[in-house]
Amino acid sequence: MAFKRFFKKNGIGYLFLSPWLIGLVTFTIIPIIFSMYLSFTDYDLFSNPTWVGLDNYINMFTLDARFINSLKVTFIYVFFGVFFELCFALLLAIILNKGLFGLRLYRAIYYVPSLFGASVAIALLWRQVFGGNGFINEILAWFGIEGHNWISNPDYALWTLIILKTWQFGAPMIIFLAGLKQIPGDLYEAAMVDGANKWKQFLKVTIPLLTPIIFFNMIMQMINSFQAFTSAYIVSNGSGGPLDSTLFYTLYLYQQGFQNFKMGYASSMAWVLLVIIAFFTALAFLSAKKWVHYEQ
Repeated sequence: MAFKRFFKKNGIGYLFLSPWLIGLVTFTIIPIIFSMYLSFTDYDLFSNPTWVGLDNYINMFTLDARFINSLKVTFIYVFFGVFFELCFALLLAIILNKGLFGLRLYRAIYYVPSLFGASVAIALLWRQVFGGNGFINEILAWFGIEGHNWISNPDYALWTLIILKTWQFGAPMIIFLAGLKQIPGDLYEAAMVDGANKWKQFLKVTIPLLTPIIFFNMIMQMINSFQAFTSAYIVSNGSGGPLDSTLFYTLYLYQQGFQNFKMGYASSMAWVLLVIIAFFTALAFLSAKKWVHYEQ
């Protein structure tokens, strides 16, 4: 009887939700559970999985030098990429907040890189721009400076991808711009009366009131950066080169799973990545108590 009452009251709603629920179970929950099982096995996609326990996790931290290098490359990319992207996004948001003529047009133009920045086409274009005969070297040649084949040089290859990440500043810029418009002008007037110049107004008024927006953008861009794949795959032709300088964690995971057919090992890497993202996200939330200021 209780089930009949529940179904009579909520059945129509669950009926409309059923396509989403079926998709959630079929394409999300079941694969997650199965990948957890595979992470404890030796599985090559063609034969039955063989249980190996914690061997995959132990080997990746003790025997796999490329795994450690992929972590290093990814951490550098996440730290500098997110930092530069948010700084550039905030700078552009402040400029656009000055009431420029044609603001909507500028806002749309600056947002476009965020729509296409992670695409294969942009990654191919980026490889050409930073190639030996690319656009960057042509500009440097005008000033008599000899350029490099930036993407083929292990000292610079990763930084070209960090620049690409920075170029995708559109989404956080729009969010910063919305946050700036919510700051009351009276606060800036009061700061001016107290003798604060533009720089002090930025530090004492703008930044504290924007900290919730900064925190949100930081979390979202950090999670997105840890999962970056397309740019490194296209620019390095799937190798992570030169000398593994662009071997992102996700790219190495792809190599292990779909090139070396070590799907069990790749599954364990995926779960380690989940733990890493969860750890840094939790760390960010804990630190937020010290520097993020919400309105009371």
